[in-house]
Amino acid sequence: MVAVALIIVLVIVVVGLIALSSSIRVVQQFEHGIVFRFGQVQRNGQLRPGAVRTPGLTVIVPIAERMQKVSRQTITMGVPGQDGITQDNVSVRVDAVVYFRVIDPVKAIVNVHNYGYAISQVAQTSLRSVIGQADMQELLGEREKINVRLRAIIDEITEGPWGILIERVEIKDVSLPEGMKRSMARQAEAERERRARIITADGEFQASKRLAAAAEIMSQDPAALQLRLLQTVVEVSAEKNSTLVMPLPVEILRFFERAAGGAAGHSGDGGESRLDLGERLARAEAELAKAAERPSTLESAEDVPPVIGLDEPKRGEPEVAAPQDEQRRGIGGGAREAPEEQPPR
Repeated sequence: MVAVALIIVLVIVVVGLIALSSSIRVVQQFEHGIVFRFGQVQRNGQLRPGAVRTPGLTVIVPIAERMQKVSRQTITMGVPGQDGITQDNVSVRVDAVVYFRVIDPVKAIVNVHNYGYAISQVAQTSLRSVIGQADMQELLGEREKINVRLRAIIDEITEGPWGILIERVEIKDVSLPEGMKRSMARQAEAERERRARIITADGEFQASKRLAAAAEIMSQDPAALQLRLLQTVVEVSAEKNSTLVMPLPVEILRFFERAAGGAAGHSGDGGESRLDLGERLARAEAELAKAAERPSTLESAEDVPPVIGLDEPKRGEPEVAAPQDEQRRGIGGGAREAPEEQPPR
């Protein structure tokens, strides 16, 4: 009798331990437990008390209750690439990624079967719809706007009925046809070439103005031309690997000029010429200093500062009268007077 009693007690203890182990559940911090009592989680249209168990140690009634755990973590799901035609008839392939989490575990379990697969299908169809409503430039340059629109479409379907919040939707890649890529590359190359040519032309325009100003100033004193020639000879001979041949010295040209009467013409108004040259040098240096202080822009040829004695006044602006000495010498912007012809000897 004692042995039978011990066996009965042992069986009762084992059954109790099995029942206790099956009734004790542990809910993780990132989970919520949904308890179904005889298959029901709601009663009379309302959530049954104790249907949702918070994280920690919990106990359920064996056989009568069953608990299903739902993760509350943010889930990252990739959307496979979808082929579509944009609003401007360009074939593209777009893939995206969706970030979502469960905010109502009862709806996520009761109202939809396998909510992860359902969200994947909704994201794919919504992505194809957004592709058809946008153009190629918007897909490439305004992705933030596309992301917001796509998130609003998916969240409207999932948040209310399924209890799932779409936190963020990001477009990962937009694949274009090879022909479209080549066309865009040619367009970018043509735009770069256009800008390079405009910058080069503006630089040549400014350089021509400076060279014209230098020639105008150096023409007032023949010694300046000779000094410039000697400076060029020094620069060319600096490498010591070239031979410079000067067949006709500059002094011979000066001799023929003096023989033709050029020297007599300059001796008559030498002081006045030197005075005019000094004034012109001062004015040119002042203009160059002002131009150096201005910011360098190559947007338009009108930004180039004017050169004294070369630029004509714009239309509609009063023309400043040049001094009598400059008008007589052809420096103040007017036409240069032709030199008097020397009588043949």
